[in-house]
Amino acid sequence: MDHPAFHLGGVFMAFFAIMNPIVNAPVFIGITEGEDPETQRRVAVRAALLAFGIVAAFVLLGKQIFDLFGITLPAFRIAGGILVGLVGYHLLQGGDNVTHNPTAEDNANSIDAALGLAVSPLALPLLAGPGTIATAMNFSAGATLPELARILLALAAVCALNCVAFNRARQLVRWLGQNAIKVVSRLMGLILAVVGVQMIIQGVAGAIAAAGAG
Repeated sequence: MDHPAFHLGGVFMAFFAIMNPIVNAPVFIGITEGEDPETQRRVAVRAALLAFGIVAAFVLLGKQIFDLFGITLPAFRIAGGILVGLVGYHLLQGGDNVTHNPTAEDNANSIDAALGLAVSPLALPLLAGPGTIATAMNFSAGATLPELARILLALAAVCALNCVAFNRARQLVRWLGQNAIKVVSRLMGLILAVVGVQMIIQGVAGAIAAAGAG
């Protein structure tokens, strides 16, 4: 078994690489553009907490969850790729969040819709996507109780870093300006669309390989 510090560091770096807060911050800007700072803060916190909860569940119960619902990782990759690709397409089209001259009811609906973004696409599949879940399940397979605790600690740290990056994203908006942010949003949209296609390709390849092995 690796030294606890090396194990913790290795797991942290793996989660950091796949849930990269630096890359995700501009995506957060594009998705929540037009929301007020308090709503953005609530979306960021909710997304980080949900991502932690989802991945932690797979760390502890991953195989049982997949077996219970008859889910395979290739199928999960394909579904996640479609969702990511749709988000990327929306950003490429310059889709805006909300409303001109809103009523109180419109504001309430807008906040509910914004908070819904914390679930999809931010928590799932952006943060807690197939790659993150696969990584978590790989680390947790056959892990001892202390190792599981370190995996969850590393996961919590990376989710917290993503929350901080999301909350600082608004400062990036001020620094770059709205026009630059629109350019960044479209660029992130293109990247997300490509990532979505890549996830679908991996899912299809995995399904074909599994069918061949069967």
